[in-house]
Amino acid sequence: MHGTEEQTEEHAPAHEDHGPVRYGPPAPDPGLPVLPELAAVLAAAADRTRPEPPGGGAVLREAARGYWDRRGLHGTAGGIAAAPGAQPLLLALIGAHGGDVLMPRPCPAAWMPQARLLGRPAYHVPTPAECGGVPDPYALLETVRRIRAEGGRPKLLLLSVVDDPTATVAPPELVREACEAAVGEGLHIISDETWRDTVHRPRDTVLLSPAEMCPDDVTVVCDLSGALVPAAWPVAVARFPHTARAAVRHARTLDILTALGAHVAAPVAHAAAHALREPESVRDRIRRAAALQAEVAAGAHRAVLGSGALARPPQAGRHLYADLGPLRPRLAELGVTDSMELEEYLTDRLGAPAPGGHRFGDELGALRVRLGTGPLLGATPQQQTESLAAAKPLELAHVARALDGFAAVFGALR
Repeated sequence: MHGTEEQTEEHAPAHEDHGPVRYGPPAPDPGLPVLPELAAVLAAAADRTRPEPPGGGAVLREAARGYWDRRGLHGTAGGIAAAPGAQPLLLALIGAHGGDVLMPRPCPAAWMPQARLLGRPAYHVPTPAECGGVPDPYALLETVRRIRAEGGRPKLLLLSVVDDPTATVAPPELVREACEAAVGEGLHIISDETWRDTVHRPRDTVLLSPAEMCPDDVTVVCDLSGALVPAAWPVAVARFPHTARAAVRHARTLDILTALGAHVAAPVAHAAAHALREPESVRDRIRRAAALQAEVAAGAHRAVLGSGALARPPQAGRHLYADLGPLRPRLAELGVTDSMELEEYLTDRLGAPAPGGHRFGDELGALRVRLGTGPLLGATPQQQTESLAAAKPLELAHVARALDGFAAVFGALR
């Protein structure tokens, strides 16, 4: 979808600003009710009055350590930091590092505002044709060279192997090349792995964390709302490398979280620790939710392609990223000429948030949009639960109706 067109776009270090964004787009809606067992755990901790310390208490940090240990990323609970959501955690992590920030184009909507808030120069690097989330290694090296030539200090690279917004999974060889390029240029890497447990077909998908190949140079971040807890219970965790330099950055991160008053609510910390331990009920929900989203996302993807628009096949998460550039003449007739107008048009007709690509670092003139699949799973908790339990969810009446309505919106643009 991006490929050659993206590679030829400007990627000189002059960073861009499409104007102020007054509010950020909501995270993709899971479209599923809270796991009852998790709700019971939260309710049982509702009378806790002692606040969690900055960075999270011992129980939460140990649960996060175990979560990563089961994924081959070994460490200690002392190398974990938690915060009430990904935004304050990322703000603290960027603040704990000096220098300029690089990130792929497109990227999660929260990344650029965090760098701007700290007054850090931030630069987008094009992604390759096959996926988003990880910069093209050659474009990364060229961007670093240009930043330095202009007197900048590139020090930090943000990336996401399982990507929001594109819903793609970067192939291991690309991750390896990009990380080797970054570390070779002295960049520290923050790997956002929020969506790693939402991969649609885990048996067919090879997922390589940058921390597996560059353990001393990668901090891993996970917003637990990706797969483990509801977005209404904000909590995110970071795993630092086991080095002396990382210990200093960990301490700085805790200092910033303290200054922000960014403490995880004690009942939420209790529920998050339970989810991070991954009892069978949690693992089963994760598996079933990913399988359901795979089916519905594939249906939505077919509808988008049927209109003549472009989109990479979604591989994870609960959304897809569409390029409506081929439909530009028809959209222009409807008064839609950029991604901001496209966002308004599709949000109104779909009845669900459809944030434009400008929110993710794409050019305002590009007609790209992130489309959520959660609203297609049902309008009530009963329908959503039925979707989760169905062997063939696309044959359920309420899912079929939702997909038909989704397809009709795009069919009208042919």
